[in-house]
Amino acid sequence: MSHKTTKPNRISDPFARPLTATLLGIAVAMCVILWAMGRVWWCEKGDWLPWSFDVMTSHNSQHLFDPYALSHFEHGVGLWLLLTVLFRSRLTTFTKVLVIAFIEASWEILENTPLVIQRYREATVSLDYFGDSIANSTSDYVMCLAGVWLARKIDWRASVGVLIALELISLLWIRDSLLINIIMLTYPIGAIREWQSAG
Repeated sequence: MSHKTTKPNRISDPFARPLTATLLGIAVAMCVILWAMGRVWWCEKGDWLPWSFDVMTSHNSQHLFDPYALSHFEHGVGLWLLLTVLFRSRLTTFTKVLVIAFIEASWEILENTPLVIQRYREATVSLDYFGDSIANSTSDYVMCLAGVWLARKIDWRASVGVLIALELISLLWIRDSLLINIIMLTYPIGAIREWQSAG
């Protein structure tokens, strides 16, 4: 007796062609908007290394990778968990990935507006922050999608564990994290800023 094998539903796969094309389209649109806003493509300091791990220099947020790449990975994991909890089966995988990609791209654009840049300089330890390069924003977008990919492969308990682990790594590494960033942007706490500056 022969068994007919069925092909997997590629639309439900976030790396299937339709979704991949849409994700690329969002990335291109984000880059065009950032370019129109006057953002530079790469670090203007003449350093072509793909990474910069010192967050207290003008190289921060200007290369492909920096310590804040971890927080963008957290964006993907956290947003996937949030949408899954809020909407459960009412949103397809395809839709959830697109929503997260749109949110991340929108944040990258908002983050590079004069208003938010000034907020970072006033409320956080990032006194010399002057926005991201387009390459860095693109990398952050990809890191967010990588977080989504992982969150889809593991259960919610493991996802929460990943978020906690990345928060702890970031705190020990750079005295900053996604949670600390949110707190300092919305309700700055002087004690936190002093602790970060002491590093």
